[in-house]
Amino acid sequence: MYLAFNATHDPRQAPQRFLDMYPLDSIKVPENFLPEYPFKDDIGNNPALRDEALAPFPRTEYAVKVHRREYYALLSHMDEQIGIILNALEASGKMDNTYIFFSADHGLSVGHHGLIGKQSLFDHSVRVPMMVLGPNIPKGQRLEQEVYVQDIMATSLELAHIDKPDYVQFHSFLDIAQGERQKSHYPEIYGAYTNTQRMIRKDGFKLLVYPNIDKVLLFDMNDDPNEMEDLADIPEYRDKVKILFKNLIELQKTMNDTLDLQSIYYKTFSES
Repeated sequence: MYLAFNATHDPRQAPQRFLDMYPLDSIKVPENFLPEYPFKDDIGNNPALRDEALAPFPRTEYAVKVHRREYYALLSHMDEQIGIILNALEASGKMDNTYIFFSADHGLSVGHHGLIGKQSLFDHSVRVPMMVLGPNIPKGQRLEQEVYVQDIMATSLELAHIDKPDYVQFHSFLDIAQGERQKSHYPEIYGAYTNTQRMIRKDGFKLLVYPNIDKVLLFDMNDDPNEMEDLADIPEYRDKVKILFKNLIELQKTMNDTLDLQSIYYKTFSES
């Protein structure tokens, strides 16, 4: 069975009792709040984008708090609905013979980096929840291995003892969930949004490329999980930028991504 909730997509219209759980004066803006992201127009996040037009430019703390309150309320409402489903499954006697995957197709900015919507490659937009429940899945553990949402399909095939088609690039993470594998099946993680953003995440770092303005950013995801300190122009990190940029170009080939980043690569390192 596949079940998709519209929450937490706007319009966020949770019942009042869920809004009451989150008084506005208790809501905080995120640490990486900005009134305006300086590259918003160059990465497809300009005011003409519906998601970004939901709040005024520049962003105000009040507007972001209102959005976050509605977001939290809708999350709690959805959580209650999921609880009803799980209770019914328990009552049916089938809970112990059922695998449950809970995830999302994307995250949401809701004020992070001065953005409101989902159309960025920051972690608040691309790092989604992934919860797995079922027979032989240890409970109460938090795993850090990186996976793709599409891996759920490959995992489901393995659970059903069905061979994965050769054309499917994604991997079952059943071995990870069962504690049998300590490493991710992927040496790096790829991300893209239209022709305005590209990303590679590898070895604890994330490289972002904004092709429209030949902009490259580097973040240390271990020391800077909120992606606030761009390291790309710091001399001691230039080799890391170069390596990750090369890795990204190679990864594009695997993904059949034809966007030309070579010219940006050569320009970046001819000027360094």
